[in-house]
Amino acid sequence: MHSAPVWDPDQYLRHASHRTRPFLDLLHRIPELPATALGRPARIADIGCGPGNVTALLTERWPDARITGFDLSAEMLEQADKHHAGPTPGGGFLDFRPADAAHWTPDEPYDLIVSNAALQWVPGHPESFPRWLGGLTPGGVLAFQVPANFTAPSHALLGDLCESPEWRDRVGDHGRRFVHILDAPGYLDHLTGLGCAADVWETVYHQLLQGADPVLDWVKGTALRPVLTALDDDPDAVAAFLGQYRELLRAAYPTGPHGTAFPFRRVFAVARREG
Repeated sequence: MHSAPVWDPDQYLRHASHRTRPFLDLLHRIPELPATALGRPARIADIGCGPGNVTALLTERWPDARITGFDLSAEMLEQADKHHAGPTPGGGFLDFRPADAAHWTPDEPYDLIVSNAALQWVPGHPESFPRWLGGLTPGGVLAFQVPANFTAPSHALLGDLCESPEWRDRVGDHGRRFVHILDAPGYLDHLTGLGCAADVWETVYHQLLQGADPVLDWVKGTALRPVLTALDDDPDAVAAFLGQYRELLRAAYPTGPHGTAFPFRRVFAVARREG
């Protein structure tokens, strides 16, 4: 059995502006929640909240909401608690709790269940949608976005390197382990089949990254975490693996006069529970 990857909140947040933009785009497409029409504070869950920086953005849209972020990583939850937990300026409250997205079940009615760039780590996550939708108030919303960049050079090269003769016994399938998403038509079909009014789309963000080896720096916060965790007891192996991967990324993403272009595709879904 694979151990869960160890997360580094500081590394993840090094590209916070690019990582936050998709969540803001998702947030803008979420319709009015049942709580608003009923004149009460919204109850919101954020599944896979990470360091809590995007969870806190929910308080700008719903200032008096009671919001709980759930995550499996103790490192991420520590960061979220430290910087974001507590009363919010609009009279709401933000807290964070440990939970595995693969098994999380709503323990009370929610007006909104949201997830940002987390479900790609959860095999079979569409199987959880009926359970999550059942935990929504009538008219409540399930909204999420997932990376869909797994065939891009950044991820394909990582998978190839992990499966090479030099590394397969150490890291094996870690490079392709978490490709568990549906495509946009798949999510649309699945959510409408569950009786939801669904809005599903995809966007390619043409990001211009700065600094030395910025694509490597990006994946150190996400896709590389399982590999780095597997090699953590061997600093020489970590250095060797990163050196090889760095050269592959430099060839695939050459630096231009204004930075390094790093296209990134994401799939979005907003589903309203009818009733």
